[in-house]
Amino acid sequence: MDNHRNFERSQEQAGLWVIGSTLLYWRPFGGALLGIMGTVGNISHGSFNRALLGRTGLEVGRLGVAASYGVPGTALEWAFERGVNYIYWGSRRSDTFGAALRRLRPQRERFVLVIQSYTPVASLLAWSLERALRTLGYDHTDVLLLGMWNRPVSPSILDAARRLKARGLVRFLAVSTHKRTLVPSIAAGQDFDVVHFRYNAAHPGAENDIFPHLPDSNPPGMVAFTATSWGQLLGKSSVQGILTGMRRLPKSERAPTAADCYRYVLTRPEVDVCMTGPANAAQMQEALEALRLGPMSEDELAWMGRVGRAVTGKQV
Repeated sequence: MDNHRNFERSQEQAGLWVIGSTLLYWRPFGGALLGIMGTVGNISHGSFNRALLGRTGLEVGRLGVAASYGVPGTALEWAFERGVNYIYWGSRRSDTFGAALRRLRPQRERFVLVIQSYTPVASLLAWSLERALRTLGYDHTDVLLLGMWNRPVSPSILDAARRLKARGLVRFLAVSTHKRTLVPSIAAGQDFDVVHFRYNAAHPGAENDIFPHLPDSNPPGMVAFTATSWGQLLGKSSVQGILTGMRRLPKSERAPTAADCYRYVLTRPEVDVCMTGPANAAQMQEALEALRLGPMSEDELAWMGRVGRAVTGKQV
């Protein structure tokens, strides 16, 4: 699927200044300097191309950013000016992220807004979306994401989503799932324009269960999540890792960075966007390092495969 294109963009930051190689962030209303975010290099997007988000035809950067993990709004704006334009207003909607989205309103055509609803009750879907849009002061979302469907989406939910689309509140429909075997049938159908699915070095099953089965023409946009496997691939423990029996990385194996995990995912040409969940500005900056470094070599992919097998206990 040759849907990736070269991209270059240089625009002035909103709410941030770069002086030399130092990134300063400040309060847009009042001008107070809030601190130093860090040093930045010349982030080039030549290593990872832009993508067309499948059958939506929307042009997206290869990294997306989610609101749910604490990234400050100033960091979102900084990342946006460096090509991160798949912006996910998910289940935890922080005030600072929402404020950044409101400041980005004049540039609405430059980003893809994703609003998620987990509701299994069809009558609540419109309420959920309309409440999110009112909070942001927007009149529509580009993508309505129906969250965590590990079985076929119920006809009542799908009908409710279609009604929202007919009202002009939604441009495209998406679904997220952990059940890989569902994805080929979703991709082959026409109900959904975008699919969110799990893929990382600890859970590489998409390489067999999803990627070989995607349609050659008019595929949906493919968005991967949990690239770090909840931090387990970074050598960190997490509640999710403990509950699923994940193991600590052996001391003999070098721990990947978050950027390594994103590069591993994005090296697959089937993946249009890899989601990131930064908790702070430093993590947002590290995520963008993946764009500068670009695709992994065969040796790097083999190393990531070893790490993935080590933390899942599937050594071969």
